[in-house]
Amino acid sequence: MDIKLIVPLLPLDKSWVIRMGVLDLRHGQDTTINFLEKEPNLSKDLVALQRALKTWNTFEKIDVGESATLFRFLQFLSWVRNLGKEFVLQGTLMDRKITRDPEIINYSIEKLLTLDGKTSQWASAAVLCGNLEARIKNPPFKLALTYEAVWYWRECYAASKVWKPRPDDTIQEQARAFMDHLDGKSMTFVPQQAEDYCFARAFNLITGEEGLSRWPSLVEHESSRIIEMENTINDMRCGRPIKSKDHRVVQAIAMKAAIKRETLSYENPDCVAKSWPLFWEFMKKVV
Repeated sequence: MDIKLIVPLLPLDKSWVIRMGVLDLRHGQDTTINFLEKEPNLSKDLVALQRALKTWNTFEKIDVGESATLFRFLQFLSWVRNLGKEFVLQGTLMDRKITRDPEIINYSIEKLLTLDGKTSQWASAAVLCGNLEARIKNPPFKLALTYEAVWYWRECYAASKVWKPRPDDTIQEQARAFMDHLDGKSMTFVPQQAEDYCFARAFNLITGEEGLSRWPSLVEHESSRIIEMENTINDMRCGRPIKSKDHRVVQAIAMKAAIKRETLSYENPDCVAKSWPLFWEFMKKVV
């Protein structure tokens, strides 16, 4: 099947839109709110972004859902501006280990990259809040995206243009590789970043040891993904229900099961909507 036929079922790049949203918020722009109000089939993280932007200038607590990205970005902005914002965390985010020390706003980008399992989210938060003085060489994937987002947003603002959303290239590439494999072609997928790990591990393209070495932050996602993937792969092999609440784990296992022509049951099928709201519609169409 041609990838173009399933493009309407693929999600927006939530990482990109969240960055645009924080930049709009910093500069008092309503572009992101207006965009999200018109967009159908938003992922849960983008619904959380929409909700957070609407309540930012009120006295309400900011509900960030399960999005660690959104929470870290907005918490950092609140600390920088000394706003004292309070946040509501939902689902798996409630159990994640996240730095709560406002002094980190004084850290260098390099030091921020050592926090919380070496996630790049705090460093990205600093860049979004204006720290562009010491751009590091060879930044992690998502920090590089943040630098790109800031320069792009500035260009749009200077030209009085509205920023444009992007499709989720990570999910699109996984979908392409999966569909090719369904058609009998060899699996040619090459993992580029931490969000590729679950898919790559499901198809034996990477080991847990390799994943942990390349992306230490994998232990601090919606689950500890190294362990979660091994447990879930074992559940799949034994035909047990899939218990994971991690959206990328469930997506990866469902794709692997489809290749093996196996039918599995999922205790938390809706968790995929965190990043890919039309995932199950996609699976029905292509399998």
